[in-house]
Amino acid sequence: MPISALSFSFLHAPYSTPAKLRGAQTQYTFPDPISSFNHMLRMNPPPSVIQFNKLLSALVRMNHLHTVLSFSKQMESLGIRPDVYTSNILINCFCHLNQVDFGFSVLGKMCKIGLEPDIITFNTLINGLCIQGYLVEAVNCFDKIVAIVYQPNVKTYNAIVNSLSKTGKFNVSFGLLEEMARRGCQPNVVTYNSIIDSLCKYSQVDEAFHLFSKIKIEGISLNIVTYTCLIQGLCYSNKWEKASALFNEMSTQNIAPNLVTFNMLVDELCKEGMVDKARCVVGTMIQKGIELDVITYTSLIDGFGLDRQMHQARKVFNMMTNKDYNLNVCTYNILINWYCKWKMIDETEQLLDEIIRKGLSPDSYTYNALIRGFCYTRSPGEAMSLFKDLCASGYRPNIITYSALLHCFCKVKNFDVVVSLLHEMKKNKLKPNIFIYNILMDGMCRVGRLKDAKKLFSKLSTQGLQPDVHAYTIMISGLCREGLLNEAYNVFKEMEENGCSPNSCSYNVIIQGFLRHKSLSKAIGLIREMRDHGFSADNTTVALVVDLSCEKGYDILKNL
Repeated sequence: MPISALSFSFLHAPYSTPAKLRGAQTQYTFPDPISSFNHMLRMNPPPSVIQFNKLLSALVRMNHLHTVLSFSKQMESLGIRPDVYTSNILINCFCHLNQVDFGFSVLGKMCKIGLEPDIITFNTLINGLCIQGYLVEAVNCFDKIVAIVYQPNVKTYNAIVNSLSKTGKFNVSFGLLEEMARRGCQPNVVTYNSIIDSLCKYSQVDEAFHLFSKIKIEGISLNIVTYTCLIQGLCYSNKWEKASALFNEMSTQNIAPNLVTFNMLVDELCKEGMVDKARCVVGTMIQKGIELDVITYTSLIDGFGLDRQMHQARKVFNMMTNKDYNLNVCTYNILINWYCKWKMIDETEQLLDEIIRKGLSPDSYTYNALIRGFCYTRSPGEAMSLFKDLCASGYRPNIITYSALLHCFCKVKNFDVVVSLLHEMKKNKLKPNIFIYNILMDGMCRVGRLKDAKKLFSKLSTQGLQPDVHAYTIMISGLCREGLLNEAYNVFKEMEENGCSPNSCSYNVIIQGFLRHKSLSKAIGLIREMRDHGFSADNTTVALVVDLSCEKGYDILKNL
């Protein structure tokens, strides 16, 4: 039954008196739940359903969900009547297997045999709907259970709030918080964590910090998850002072940073090029006796690579090898990527030999990095030769492979090979994306084929593609190069009208076009506009302004 067809009519079915399931229960330990279950099935008479439920719960904790479903059928065939607890276990299994429709079938069966669902039943189903992205259906189910006088608890609300927040519907999430307060159901730290985490992921860090401050005043006990989510959001938004203050605040709240918190900090610092600060964090981890893991090391390798400290990156990689980590090709790819980026192609080839010696299989990422490296450091002919050798050995190129080669041959103005590669892409059923079109338009503009570039640019919409800021900037640059300043300015304005905001590069390119053609009034107007948008002139723009100021005897510099 498709989810969209659910009518929730079963929620109005008559229920029998709830069974009294709680009571004194004997302790029962299961060294091997599967063997114990099979043993219990052979017992005559079989044990009570309560003992079976304990085993099913143990199997769920071990993630043997299909086994639970199979065992439940065997129980039924022996006449062991399921209770509400059994049914809830089955619904939970179906929901975690992304088969929430079968979970609703279990609910229908419960109603048929006279078992009354409890709030756990509905919480599980609502959570299952949310997991599968059926948010509207989850809200409908929530409304139905409220309508039939079931009192939703904090877990019911948490499932809905979490899904709403993940989809950016924060107004509705905050509305539910108010509803919880009206119903006397106090939001807990899990409720707030889901909102704070999603606010940070949607770059609404100030709102997340405001909510954090508010719940702290209200006396809600915050935990490691709250701090980790918010610190990550602050780091991602370059609010390092606040992030540092929050990290230090954790100790005053007796919340010890764990491996996840430290790894997040190391990773964010490395991504921002602050590898030395990341090393300090790693030093703190070692002092506190926190064992570094694969994530810590790979973040450091990435950070050193970004900072061009390839010797240090290799040292960290060797440390991982010495610690007998089970390195996979992904770990090697991080190092290969940076060797290729910094044109250290010999080291890349050595690392590739090492991968093969260890019995690992290079993947498309490995080969794409290698082809990019050859494009940067060797001749286009060598890059093409490598590409053909790889294809002959069974490698299937993807869009990234072709973009590297197209960029390489556009750069050397060899459009015969470019056309050949495009035909090959078509043969391999690879549709060019906006990045491919940008490479082609840029190459055409640089060799004076502006007419062809304009034709390609006009065809983007027919290919189902939306020009991005890079596409617009390429066309503006090409038009300025040919002295078509009015047309360039029209394209510049068109990008804003089409919802594509100019960036710093767009402004600098068009300003430089007007400056080179001595159109000062237009250039000055655009410089002021650029400044109002928070962008600044690059070195080329500044140099052109200085030259014109000297030539015209007019101080344009004051506008920068």
